[in-house]
Amino acid sequence: MPVVRLPGESSTNGRPHVFDGRMPAAAGDLRVEAHGIAPVPEGNRYGGPGRLFTVWFAPNLTMTGVFTGTTGVALGLGFGAALAAVVLGTLVGAAPTAYLGTWGSQTGAGQLPLARLAFGRAVTLPAVLQWLSSVAWDALIGLFGGDALARLCGCPFWLGVLTMMLGQAALGVLGYEAIHRLQIVMTFVLGAAFGLIAWRLLDGAHPVAAGTAHGADQAGAFVLTSTIALSLTLSWAPYASDFSRYLPRATSRPHMFWYTLLGLTVSFVAVQALGLLGASVLTDQTARGVQELLGGGAAAAFGLLAVALAAVCSNAMNDYSGSLALQTLGVSLPRPAAAVLAAVLGFPLVLWMHDADTTARFQNVLLFVGYWIPGFVAIVIVDWRARARARNGAPIDLTAEEAEAVEAAGQGGTDGSAGRTKSVRYRSGWPAAAAFVAAFAAAVPFMNTTLYEGPVASALKGADLSFYVAFLVAVAVYAPLRRRPRA
Repeated sequence: MPVVRLPGESSTNGRPHVFDGRMPAAAGDLRVEAHGIAPVPEGNRYGGPGRLFTVWFAPNLTMTGVFTGTTGVALGLGFGAALAAVVLGTLVGAAPTAYLGTWGSQTGAGQLPLARLAFGRAVTLPAVLQWLSSVAWDALIGLFGGDALARLCGCPFWLGVLTMMLGQAALGVLGYEAIHRLQIVMTFVLGAAFGLIAWRLLDGAHPVAAGTAHGADQAGAFVLTSTIALSLTLSWAPYASDFSRYLPRATSRPHMFWYTLLGLTVSFVAVQALGLLGASVLTDQTARGVQELLGGGAAAAFGLLAVALAAVCSNAMNDYSGSLALQTLGVSLPRPAAAVLAAVLGFPLVLWMHDADTTARFQNVLLFVGYWIPGFVAIVIVDWRARARARNGAPIDLTAEEAEAVEAAGQGGTDGSAGRTKSVRYRSGWPAAAAFVAAFAAAVPFMNTTLYEGPVASALKGADLSFYVAFLVAVAVYAPLRRRPRA
């Protein structure tokens, strides 16, 4: 069977294309990973599923999670009800993310490159949104990390942000293995730092036992708090297989799922619980709050350093996945350079958010990065399950699956058996694009944001059901429109 390669995967004059490149050879290989969106060959796979726990645990121990964790109390819920909402939303968002992550070992491909199976040429739509989202997350997390570093070093805010982003860009350039290895170390470092913060909060904070919202208002606040928690874990879904694509095909998929689910759930629930617990103490949700809480000295310095390092670790993953999303768009930029570009673009966005009403601007950017994801997740899952049924349980052959997604002319590929250049073109992907747009449109009346509150959300006392609506509408529209691939 002819091998249909990813766009740009072919070699020119014996030289590897920009989407190929050097891959880490084994655990601990910290040389620069030049490899882009081309699938990782089975012979280059290594590692075990246990590393998925740390790579999905450490990057979530950030002040961004603490910031969002105060929402439940601010909406009028008591501590118990708010925590229940956080746990529920976190689990609902983490489950599809963990499921998507299991595709990496089966295909050797990242999440946005895999989305072409469903979206075809229309993958540009989610790819653009994913790339912009990675830049936005750089700013959302860098806002707190840069502030922490500036306070720790006694330097201007802009210099703290710049220093932090240079660190995350360097880590993004090193790539997959460096990110995995650092997250293992940071799991213990950040665990200790946030444990210290929790201990000080328990010593002086008084959680709100009874909320001020009652009846329908309480129900609306519960749903909104749950949806915000859901948005945090689901925001990792477009990244999921990027950090499992080097695992061998034989890696246990159940183990991959549970390690990922556990890493996401424990970390996000922990930091949001801190926000709920310390809502009356960490009122501004900045590094200054951490500094004052820890009382200065070595403890405060350790806490500030941990906040800054957490931002570096998390944003390096944003830059890494952003580089794969940019290549998915067809941009022939080496993966390391694309990772640096994401960090560079995040810098002015951090300064903009810090310049005026930080809280409002933070919330507006956070909303931007979330609402498109449920429809995307629904479409790629429906497509994946349909292909699995067509294979009748046989292991996935990505080249064959890609062949089903192409037509006779267009982007370049190669005939693997003869080495001849072959022209292929991805399907238009209009069913996926139509379902994607329909899902977002259907969700608009259910949205509850600082800029806009939909009529349905208003009638439901602020309950934001948009993520659920978008997912269900995407399934309902895409499933009947999708053309079943040939056996």
